[in-house]
Amino acid sequence: MSHPQPVIIPRPDHNISRANISPNAVKVLYRLREAGYRACLVGGGVRDLLLGREPKDFDIATDARPEQVYKLFRNCRLIGRRFRLAHVQFGQEIIEVATFRAHGVDDEDSDGPSVERADDGRILSDNVYGNIEEDAWRRDFTINALYYDIADFAVLDYVGGLADLKAGLIRLIGDPAQHYHEDPVRLLRAVRFAAKLGFRFDSATEAPLSRLGNLLEKIPAARLFDEILKLFMGGCAIQTFELLRHYRLFGWLFPATERCLNHQQQHYPKTLLVRALANTDARIANSQPVNPAFLFAALLWEPLREQMRHLQTEPEEMDEFAAVQIAAETVIQTQTRRVALPRRYSLPMREIWEMQPRLTAITGKRPLRLLTHPRFRAGYDFLLLRADADQEAAELAAWWTNFLALDDMGRAQATQPAAAKKSKSRRRRKSRSASKGDQAAPPAPKT
Repeated sequence: MSHPQPVIIPRPDHNISRANISPNAVKVLYRLREAGYRACLVGGGVRDLLLGREPKDFDIATDARPEQVYKLFRNCRLIGRRFRLAHVQFGQEIIEVATFRAHGVDDEDSDGPSVERADDGRILSDNVYGNIEEDAWRRDFTINALYYDIADFAVLDYVGGLADLKAGLIRLIGDPAQHYHEDPVRLLRAVRFAAKLGFRFDSATEAPLSRLGNLLEKIPAARLFDEILKLFMGGCAIQTFELLRHYRLFGWLFPATERCLNHQQQHYPKTLLVRALANTDARIANSQPVNPAFLFAALLWEPLREQMRHLQTEPEEMDEFAAVQIAAETVIQTQTRRVALPRRYSLPMREIWEMQPRLTAITGKRPLRLLTHPRFRAGYDFLLLRADADQEAAELAAWWTNFLALDDMGRAQATQPAAAKKSKSRRRRKSRSASKGDQAAPPAPKT
């Protein structure tokens, strides 16, 4: 199949400079070239540099085979079965090196290189190597198929990516529906790039988005977890959330949460979620750490409350702490069938949830003991999120905010039974009479 001649932008006519590329990526590029191989920066790194953004990582494409790359770098390891890749590691930074690929054949009787596919069209293995032009045409989005050639510092465009970059368009290369079937994660990548870059979809790329979400059921839960982190921890979580819901993709990732959002009362679930996502975006913008456990606690909070309501309305009414524990087990087991939740995140998420009923204990020595709990701060911050849409939580959050500001003597007085009883009584009266619009906004939480 013939393609148009590539657009070649010489060094004087573009803004990419080696000074803005990771020194380690430059080392890899030059070592490959010195060994006689063609080496180009490719993908999001080139896209972001052309947009004047700082790339998060740098990927390299070459005509060297993975085994040949491995021989050139002592700090290299080969990964992947579906796509064989070389990872060259420099401390915490990994430079990913991929061999130019081509479209293989699907005919099992052919003697040529083949692509292994599942019955539903998903590509299971694709290690058919080719040249740079073939590599460009087998990539997903045009704006990610731009190459920076270390040989002459030119930018190469085989698929119209420069025009789409200028127009602010997300466009799949080739037939969009086929691309989505080959790798359904492209549905999520399309949304992520649109949210991150503020771009719009071209009509052909957009048309199948809302009707192909079911393809995500075929993706391993562990891979979807990695994609969730990219979606919600890239600094544009709110826009991503709205796009996922608009294109009916969110429900395939968080089905229980989607059901709750569709039956929300007074917008409570969405209020808590949006505030959690906004807080995540703010922390990322300020270069502050974000704990995925806190984010997942917010994403799954309403399904947890729903399970708790069922448990607490059974004939033998269950206390709140026991209800949280049992409900958490159910919610996590259900969610992990769709998106994996590694224990390093699911455990602290449970502890954040379990902290909520503990925070209602505001008499005697219990508040002081809670201050030493390793999850107190995360639990308190989560209470502040709840306070934005729950009057009783707002009163409790106000009590804890005041308590934290007191000295030791003040804290001792605040936890006396008489003072605590008065505070509880005031909370009950206000929760019956005050509307959500009358409450004071609590301090912004930290994740």
